[in-house]
Amino acid sequence: MKKKILFTGGSGLLATNWALAIADEFEVFAGLHNKMIALPGVEALVIDMESVEAFAETLKVVHPDVVIHCASLTTVEGCESDPGLAEHTNIDLAVNVALACKQYNVRFVNICTDHLFAGKKPLATESDPVEPLNEYGRTKALAEQKILEVSEDFLSIRTNFYGWGTTYRHSFSDSILSALRNGKNISLFDDIHYTPVLIETLAHVVMILIEKNAKGIYNVVGNERISKYEFGMRVASVFGLNDSLITPSSFADRKDLVQRPLDLSLSNKKAVAFVGADFGNIDDDIRRLQKQEQDGFANTIKNI
Repeated sequence: MKKKILFTGGSGLLATNWALAIADEFEVFAGLHNKMIALPGVEALVIDMESVEAFAETLKVVHPDVVIHCASLTTVEGCESDPGLAEHTNIDLAVNVALACKQYNVRFVNICTDHLFAGKKPLATESDPVEPLNEYGRTKALAEQKILEVSEDFLSIRTNFYGWGTTYRHSFSDSILSALRNGKNISLFDDIHYTPVLIETLAHVVMILIEKNAKGIYNVVGNERISKYEFGMRVASVFGLNDSLITPSSFADRKDLVQRPLDLSLSNKKAVAFVGADFGNIDDDIRRLQKQEQDGFANTIKNI
């Protein structure tokens, strides 16, 4: 019998790519709120996370083996302009879902972020003290703390991912590919460094962590620390596009944007050791992104 996996935030970039990637292997449910979508092999249902009791009703209906909590307010500017909404979405709803999962003995996986640190050093580890610079990082850090206080058995994944976007939400890689394919110039920061991972790779690693009963915090990111500009250049190279359209720019010059850490990179050594396998490099992931387009996976997501 296939295990049941329930995603909150089921219409988001992460959940749509992840759900479709594992739909053949698991019984997958997309928990939806405002936006209704349809994905082949995925059962969509409306969920309510406004209270523990409300989400418990979903657990009674679905009886999932695992809940993967993807629902979040992820725009840095949006969180900064409305901290109350950020706290409610990123903290209150997450804790409600975690408490319901504990009550019904359901495995819970929290999706966190790499925006937890001040960016003072590269390749932050799971044991480094958090030092968020903005409301997004602050609310996600506090949510993670509260969730792990609910149960030490829960799992929190710190990551920075990319994949194929929908009609209403584009990925960073979408923006790069769209600009280059349309012959448009694109400017990318060369002073922000991070460790991006393809959602397909992220999903594969996290499902292994779940199977091996991992607990606590794990960084599930790529092996390489690169700048946003270098990532764009690597995408252009793999897809055979004109990289002369990409120009480097500096985040430090953008006074209109909310403060962010200049170094978002995370170390994945703990996760690699636990899983017992290397995650592959950035070029491998970008080639898989290309294959997803060739195989029709991308079109399925794009048509949502």
